[in-house]
Amino acid sequence: MSVILKNDAEIDKMRIAGRLASEVLDFIAPQVKQGVSTGKLNDLCHAYMVGVQGTVPAPLNYAPPGYKPFPKSICTSVNHQVCHGIPGERVLKQGDILNIDITVIKDGFHGDSSRMFHIGEPGIQARRLVDVTYECMWRGIARVRPGAQLGDVGATIQAHAEQHGFSVVREFCGHGIGRKFHEEPQVLHYGKPGTGLRLEPGMIFTIEPMINAGKAGIRELADGWTIVTKDHSLSAQWEHTVLVTGTGYEVLTVSAGAPPPRSHGA
Repeated sequence: MSVILKNDAEIDKMRIAGRLASEVLDFIAPQVKQGVSTGKLNDLCHAYMVGVQGTVPAPLNYAPPGYKPFPKSICTSVNHQVCHGIPGERVLKQGDILNIDITVIKDGFHGDSSRMFHIGEPGIQARRLVDVTYECMWRGIARVRPGAQLGDVGATIQAHAEQHGFSVVREFCGHGIGRKFHEEPQVLHYGKPGTGLRLEPGMIFTIEPMINAGKAGIRELADGWTIVTKDHSLSAQWEHTVLVTGTGYEVLTVSAGAPPPRSHGA
């Protein structure tokens, strides 16, 4: 496994890219409401990234091996959609939950972050799922420090999710990020403490747990991208890009409108 350690100049550029990704989420948040289509949200984000920020939307035409090019600039995953939802004609309605996943490229470096949004007043289970998933992400982040292992991060996330009766999606994980959208290491959101890669200063990766209200099983839709829960249960995801520092961690995807860190008990 070849993990790229970033130097100070690269870290500075990753801070800028991370802030810009978070600022796209700040920008779009007021537009996430009943009656708007996911395609409209995509178009607004695209215009803001390209026209205002001068960033490149990383998902647009992204085509890893075995995939056809992703056709939009953001991912929008609604209710039982787990990840990689393609924006389109779907109109948001009262009670929906929505994940918006943003990745921008600025000066050759990627910033990657996602947030959950409620449309109107969510149901009790939906609110609980979104809140617990947010706590899972922050508990995982709190385990990041030099000498810790990736299994510590995954185990903490898994334990918190399962304690609340939820399940962790296994097939998708966090990832190293930098000049490339996806680098080593893979950051699993389940696992055993004291196992996996040992963390070193200069590592940058995403922590982005996908948590299902029902069982962990997933399937891919015919569009070749959208992932949904097999049992049609709700799914939630939050994502930050995180730097391993000399003493702990720094979250790179922060901005004026980013939700505050959650008490993580770690």
